[in-house]
Amino acid sequence: MNDTGKKELGTADILRILELLPHRYPFLLVDKIIEMDGDESCIGIKNVTFNEPQFNGHFPGRPVMPGVMLIEGMAQTAGALCVASKDDAAPKIVYFMTIDNAKFRKPVGPGDTVHYHLKKLRQRANMWWFQGTATVDGKIVCEAELSAMLVN
Repeated sequence: MNDTGKKELGTADILRILELLPHRYPFLLVDKIIEMDGDESCIGIKNVTFNEPQFNGHFPGRPVMPGVMLIEGMAQTAGALCVASKDDAAPKIVYFMTIDNAKFRKPVGPGDTVHYHLKKLRQRANMWWFQGTATVDGKIVCEAELSAMLVN
């Protein structure tokens, strides 16, 4: 705990993410969490590579990361924060509930490093609401408001 009473969680490497989330390849869309501020905010990273299966058909000759996968990456990053911030050791799973105000600003492709920035808007019991942005080289490529439910 820090001086404000918030639990400091720090970071999560891929092994910790695998403990926090049930997702696995090819649907695990966050490689590392470089910053967690209690249960308030976090920053996750996705290194986009050409050998990912979605690029076989989206799109041949011009590989573009599907926008829904960017949203899912934000949701997974937020979900990892939700589970990590709980004090008890009981297994948890996070269900993605809503997407609001989603906007896609620039294409993302192989070679890009996506930073998922999530900030908690509010929490009530086992429901969480987040504002998320995905950036590449400091420029916003996607943004959305997300909600999730944490269950045993």
